[in-house]
Amino acid sequence: MLVFRSWRKFRAAKGLYPLARLTTNAREHRPNESAPTSHESDTHFGFETVKESEKWKKVHKVFEEVAASYDLMNDAMSLGIHRVWKDIFMERLAPVGNGNRLLDMAGGTGDISFRYMKYLQRLPAANRTPSHVTVCDINQNMLDVGQKRWEKLNLPVSGDTIDWVCADAEKLPFENDSFTVYTIAFGIRNCTHIDRVLSEAYRVLKPGGRFMCLEFSHVTNESLQWLYDQYSFQVIPPMGQILANQWQPYQYLVESIRKFPVQDDFKAMIENAGFKCVEYENLSFGVVAIHSGFKI
Repeated sequence: MLVFRSWRKFRAAKGLYPLARLTTNAREHRPNESAPTSHESDTHFGFETVKESEKWKKVHKVFEEVAASYDLMNDAMSLGIHRVWKDIFMERLAPVGNGNRLLDMAGGTGDISFRYMKYLQRLPAANRTPSHVTVCDINQNMLDVGQKRWEKLNLPVSGDTIDWVCADAEKLPFENDSFTVYTIAFGIRNCTHIDRVLSEAYRVLKPGGRFMCLEFSHVTNESLQWLYDQYSFQVIPPMGQILANQWQPYQYLVESIRKFPVQDDFKAMIENAGFKCVEYENLSFGVVAIHSGFKI
């Protein structure tokens, strides 16, 4: 009942080896860990108000704790539907084998990157220029899980390559105009400064490059919203405790979704970062949404 009351309070007050090679020594870039100043702003960690310098530490701890059970819980919480959402996301991206350079931010355990690589395998080999994928995540534990999964996939060698980088989405260690595609799936709501993440995405993309984001969003039907709230707050945290021996990370998960901007507001943020032709598509009545934009 404590979980339910916290939600009511919020509502009342209105987030192989590689195909060619595998970089196992991920370069690590951590956020600035300097002490907070007296002028530091507050932000949210779920429904909790925290200092900005504290949020990334708390989020980092959450994903350290859930890394080993992350894929199991995704299947359990979404009844496997997250796989469909990610498949649709990749179909909307519709990558072509023309030497793309993909940055999969918050790529963690590799779901999006592996789908991208598998998608390329379906394309005709003739006249296809190999692509490169960089899986980037702030949490090394998540990357470690992803690398182990990649080794087990045993995809055929075709010249495509993948590497792994531990870095902060708000301050990427890449040069300007480095990538043709930037994806981020179920990760941007965990970032302290979403506007900085979007700005960095714009900076590292080449002109003509595409930004695509898959993220939990806001249900558009009031009746379904009530059912979704009951499932989110009364089922997901206990499920996390039973299956992963973790309650708090999954409590944070459902709270962070509610704190994330609604679809139109997030669309405006993407446009403010400089992206053009910005649009979004709701999936499962807005439980998740795909946002897309281009650097022109």
